[in-house]
Amino acid sequence: MRAWGILAVCLCMWQVVFADLADYVNPFVGTAGTGHTSPAACVPFGLVQAGPDTGYGDWAHCSGYIYGDTSICGFTQTHLSGTGCPDLGDLRILPFRGEAAERVPFEHADEEAKPGYYAVVLRTIFVKVEIAATAHAAIYRITSDMDGELGLLVEPKSIFYNPPEFPKIERRSLAHAVKRDEEGVVGLSGAYHTKCWVERDVGYAVAFSRPGRVAGDDVYAFNLKRGEALFVKIGLSAGGRVNGVADHQERSRSNLSSEIPDWNFGLVKTSARSSWNRMLASAVIDGTDDQKRNWYTSLYHLCVHPNNIADVGESPLYSTFSCWDTFRAAAPLYTILFPEYAASFVDSLLEQGRRTGFLPIWTLWGRDNQCMIGTHSVPMIVDWFLKEGGENSWSWRKDMPIPFSNSNSKLQLDPPTQNSNSYWLAAYTQIKDTLTKPHEGRFKERWDLLDKYGYYPFDEIMGEGVSRTMECAYDDWCAGVMAEKLGFAEDAAFFLKRSQGWRNVFDQSIGFVRGRDSKGAWRTPYDPYALGHGASKDNDFTEGNAFQYSWHVMQDPEGLIAAMGGRNAFVRKLDSLFTAPSKTDGMGEVLDVTGLIGQYVHGNEPSHHVIYFYPQVGYPDKAAERIREVFDKFYLPKPDGLCGNDDCGQMSAWYLFSAMGFYPFNPCGGEYVLGAPQVPKVTIKLERKVGGTQNSNSFTITAKNLSRENKYVKSVTLNGKLITDWKIRHSDILSGGELVFEMSNRFSR
Repeated sequence: MRAWGILAVCLCMWQVVFADLADYVNPFVGTAGTGHTSPAACVPFGLVQAGPDTGYGDWAHCSGYIYGDTSICGFTQTHLSGTGCPDLGDLRILPFRGEAAERVPFEHADEEAKPGYYAVVLRTIFVKVEIAATAHAAIYRITSDMDGELGLLVEPKSIFYNPPEFPKIERRSLAHAVKRDEEGVVGLSGAYHTKCWVERDVGYAVAFSRPGRVAGDDVYAFNLKRGEALFVKIGLSAGGRVNGVADHQERSRSNLSSEIPDWNFGLVKTSARSSWNRMLASAVIDGTDDQKRNWYTSLYHLCVHPNNIADVGESPLYSTFSCWDTFRAAAPLYTILFPEYAASFVDSLLEQGRRTGFLPIWTLWGRDNQCMIGTHSVPMIVDWFLKEGGENSWSWRKDMPIPFSNSNSKLQLDPPTQNSNSYWLAAYTQIKDTLTKPHEGRFKERWDLLDKYGYYPFDEIMGEGVSRTMECAYDDWCAGVMAEKLGFAEDAAFFLKRSQGWRNVFDQSIGFVRGRDSKGAWRTPYDPYALGHGASKDNDFTEGNAFQYSWHVMQDPEGLIAAMGGRNAFVRKLDSLFTAPSKTDGMGEVLDVTGLIGQYVHGNEPSHHVIYFYPQVGYPDKAAERIREVFDKFYLPKPDGLCGNDDCGQMSAWYLFSAMGFYPFNPCGGEYVLGAPQVPKVTIKLERKVGGTQNSNSFTITAKNLSRENKYVKSVTLNGKLITDWKIRHSDILSGGELVFEMSNRFSR
């Protein structure tokens, strides 16, 4: 206990010395509309997100909670943040009076959510529920406002189970044990098997601070006086580094006892808040209160996922990688703000690739749900290779032959030696296997078709051919660059040639991408507004249309500019994207097509880089206007302040980058295109150790004379040197110094 007391004092000192940035975070942002975030209590990248649910897993309740609802159906221990599909919602508990109820009314005036903490007063049953979290566990303080018996439902299962669009599977208990002492039930533990988005096993351990009695199936009752509290501790295990489930139950008990050894709710709450303050302090801003709320809430959302599914005492293993979304900006931002985590994320992607034989597409609890298209774990790995494992930190024998087989993809890598030849050799082998060899199961990509035609013909596959061609082309470019850096010229030539596949679906006669059949004929009739989604539907696009996907060439902007007829024609075409009618009615799949400015769709990720074409063709003023418009319309510090799914932090990452004044237009390789900053000052702290070297620098971005009127960039300097090409490098940031934007109310070309 003395150690816990010392820790409590240290935590208090931390709060005094460092600003309590967590005060600016509003976990309710994005819980209304289509943001699909959750106010659940969690710590950065933890397995557990414990909080309220107001629904059972329909699309609207992907995160379990919608701000507009008026009743709570339970509190579960895991949640997804900002995704477009439901899953998790593990181990539901719900207090009640009298007969067990499915729902309890609540009001938002009685709610509170801060990083690591959630609370609500349930007035109809005279109870206050408070939740605090650690990485693998949660503690509940359930305080009674009346004398009498309080019922508690403890349901060991996932509430997001078998939505209509997913195959049925029998949910079954793998183990279950109730723990009693001489006075009654004091806890339970077990493991269960479930399937929603992925099929998985969950270990759980529950402990009560006072004995209770069994009052029905999964129902327990406790006698409480007014003002007394029942504490409930819950530990989980995902069995991250263990094959099989035999010890899930024991591992969940071990996780719980390791992280919450006693009933000190306040210490868990304070510790969680301190962990968030440390993360939030990585990038500190000056600005208005609203700007700080937006900034730190976005930084908070960036760090909810991915999640460490390894048990306490094991080396980290991260999952919940929404790669199709997060490779664009979230992953590059981790490399700046949290490089230690970025290194572990790459290790985890490679580990999952070794387990399955191929790199993941969308990984949840160590399983690949193969949602979306492309294999965008590839750019995440290659980006880190180029930034931290790159040519200056290791030597390579270019005459060394590279093995090419699935067995070689399963080489055991040593995470601490990411600057070694063997590490990146094995990583590249996995990339090459993944992008060239046939896949088992639901995997969408058909390399034989891409190699035969150079694109996906719509008469050879059912749907999404144009989007799949373009997204795979980007992955190929990343693989080609890595092969080139490693000295494998033949591989590099193969991948870089295939990365030009976007040209095969770009119809220069109309300036749009367009479906083609196996004989080369363009799809007719043709409507560039027609939205598409789904591999089993007759369409050409994934959550988008030709207006949005015609710009999806981050690897070759100069090639796209030329294909559209040169700089002037390109700018006219880009302007037309933002001035076209903002229509979706009757156009097809629209769930994720939100946040429209013309046919620019900020609520969905394929559009996120598009504004940053403008500085590259000499029109930074137009970029400044559109960036300000997006900020004013789509990032507001209120529940419906996001215009689309936050998608595991990607929407938030766009905000953070763009607020600083630059963006990873091509998210692989470390080049950033300058835009127009939206906050007066940001200081990035670079005090961390990566790759065996210590960096104690800071990088400051200053926007002089920034105001609502002064939204244009007059000039930019990096450490006093004028920037004229509207770009900076990752190495510029890590070297420290100051990026200064001179802002003005007009732009002179």
